[in-house]
Amino acid sequence: MLGAGQRSSIVAAAESFRALIAAHADIVAWDLQFTVDLEDVEFDWAIVFGGDGSILRAANQMGYRQRPMLGVNLGKLGFLADLAPHELPAMLPELCAGRARVVEHLMFECSLIRDGRTLWTELGLNEAAVLCGPPFVMLDVHLYVDAEWVTTYSCDGLIVSTPVGSTAHSLSAGGPILRKDLDAFVLSPISPHTLTMRPVVDSAERTYELCVQSPNAGTHVVVDGRDRGVLQPNDRLRVTRAKPRCQLLEVPGHSYYRTLREKLGWSGRFVPQHEAPS
Repeated sequence: MLGAGQRSSIVAAAESFRALIAAHADIVAWDLQFTVDLEDVEFDWAIVFGGDGSILRAANQMGYRQRPMLGVNLGKLGFLADLAPHELPAMLPELCAGRARVVEHLMFECSLIRDGRTLWTELGLNEAAVLCGPPFVMLDVHLYVDAEWVTTYSCDGLIVSTPVGSTAHSLSAGGPILRKDLDAFVLSPISPHTLTMRPVVDSAERTYELCVQSPNAGTHVVVDGRDRGVLQPNDRLRVTRAKPRCQLLEVPGHSYYRTLREKLGWSGRFVPQHEAPS
């Protein structure tokens, strides 16, 4: 069992379910601080208490041995952590009986290349981003796809997002929403200087490189909300499809479009529940 233990409300909620979970399954790890190396732990599935940030941390914690996760939403929106706490008791027997469907999602590897050497490689689920940082002067971000120069964005940053991440930072920057099971990346410039610079969707089979020849003193790389450090001149940020795929357990009755409709407030017009189309 995993969760965001820095919030006392999540700790209390997780503890309130401990006996119920133990009655249905063997608990091999109870980690509310995201400190256990899950690549070395043998388990069938994980319950993650919190919000979407907790799912991202759990996926990072599993590393290259991804296992199915069920997210219990104790956060705000909950695109990934979609199960309400009151629904968990009914879901547990389905999990233990093997009747829960596993949906796999694209993950990526992000590497920082400096002077031809790879300084680090990070596994991600949502997005990798170059952010301008202080003194907050607009950046020129060169984009290469399969080593071919595509364009130069004059902008406050550039986001490379998976379909899962398309409803996160990329959406706030004006990017499109992609179905979570697609194999594609979204490239979304942040506040581009030229209005014709629009987000682009391209295949996950390609290699994407972002290069900033003259970064600001505070230009940073962020992967799934984790600060990976400051960019130096001519560093290259390389993003490619990762071999492991994030595995999320599907919650019955929570379809993709229902989640978008309810979480994003796609009301359109007010429709009383008894008049909703079947």
